[in-house]
Amino acid sequence: MSATTAEVVICGAGIAGIAAAHALALGHGVRDVLLVERGDPLALTSDKSTEAYRDWWPDPAMVQLMGRSIDMLEAIAHATDNAILLNRRGYLYATADAATLSAFRAGAEAIAAAGAGPLRLHGVGEAGPAYQPAPAHGFAGLPRGADLLLNQALIRAQFPYLTERTLAVLHARRAGWFSAWQLGAHLLAEARAHGVRLLRGELVGVETAGGRVRGVEVATDSGTRQISTPSFVSAAGPLQAQVGQLLGLELPLFNELHLKAAISDPLGVVPRDAPLLIWHDPVALAWSAAERAELADDPELRWLLDPLPGGVHGRPEGSGGASTLLLLWDYHTQPVAPRFPIASDPQLVELALRGMATMLPDLSAYVERVPQGFIDGGYYTRTRENRPLIGPLPVAGAYISGGYSGFGLMAACAAGELLAAHVAGAALPAYAPAFALARYDDPTYVASLAGWGGDGQL
Repeated sequence: MSATTAEVVICGAGIAGIAAAHALALGHGVRDVLLVERGDPLALTSDKSTEAYRDWWPDPAMVQLMGRSIDMLEAIAHATDNAILLNRRGYLYATADAATLSAFRAGAEAIAAAGAGPLRLHGVGEAGPAYQPAPAHGFAGLPRGADLLLNQALIRAQFPYLTERTLAVLHARRAGWFSAWQLGAHLLAEARAHGVRLLRGELVGVETAGGRVRGVEVATDSGTRQISTPSFVSAAGPLQAQVGQLLGLELPLFNELHLKAAISDPLGVVPRDAPLLIWHDPVALAWSAAERAELADDPELRWLLDPLPGGVHGRPEGSGGASTLLLLWDYHTQPVAPRFPIASDPQLVELALRGMATMLPDLSAYVERVPQGFIDGGYYTRTRENRPLIGPLPVAGAYISGGYSGFGLMAACAAGELLAAHVAGAALPAYAPAFALARYDDPTYVASLAGWGGDGQL
């Protein structure tokens, strides 16, 4: 057994761990940071996402955290000649449900009031600035906030590929996507240039004494290593519960399996310059009479005859002559125990195609002969209210950066900055308490959770 030391040990070299190491090394001059990762960096879940980002959140604290993170993403893009391929195409939420139009608008107004930027209305007879389409590339000089289009003629002119039943679209503007791998590789390279080390191995123990962290134990191919450290950060993604157990803690986190499908769109149903497209309404899938009868006779598939949740979404992927379309639909969100390799879902391609065809009718051309798709994904590790956990744990010297529920990439830069400030004892931003584990010690906060609406996933 060989021994060593580190000023800070971080379990997990996903985007959360790498961003924390980067912030410690470059922001606070902590050079002796050790990242412990049993696999390849960024390979467990960080490289499995849609790589999207937005500052459009119903929670003011999330708006602030994401706004700061996007500021940092844009700074990286400027400094690297946009090596991370950041765009500002936006998120486009669409509805055809007249009964929910008032709630659709009220929700947008609430998010704008939470600090996400102005809401611009474009309806019949509305006065004000004209709708400004988003460019396919670039991010500078574009509007914040959102545009709510209530004029069906305008909607058809701007988004002719949407179903003619569309009554309103909400275009969240400080949003889009970027390259997860390029961001992670950039942060890791800079961190390592400033002294951060990477150790391949599995964390198997955390040593504590006198109520505080004293060291960690890591199993490597060459044997077990005992590493002395006063500071330990759990950035273990879906394995947070297991790491918490090493500290004797039960963390308020659970996992959901979220998958995405990549298919080819040779018909060009989704334009290559389209934003992220999200159908707001619940979906009743269109089945033939024969299909309905067959599904009704199968107890394991009968649920497909019921309305399925809204939120089916997709976006084009790639540049140049690429024809890839990413499709996602979280119709199963029950908590699960994480397992690797992840379980696939052979129904996802067909169901996501059928679901998105509600929004994009021309996708129906692929349903008769469902194309082969590539399916991957990962676990959304989340808290009940969908705020992450960033900050100290009850054991002195132990910290957590987790619970990012599918938004880890977009939050990573600001989350790493916040976590590093906690570890370094530096000044904290005003939004820090909203993400601390200690929030659950406040009975008023816990009682308020019963009134939170929705889960903020989209």
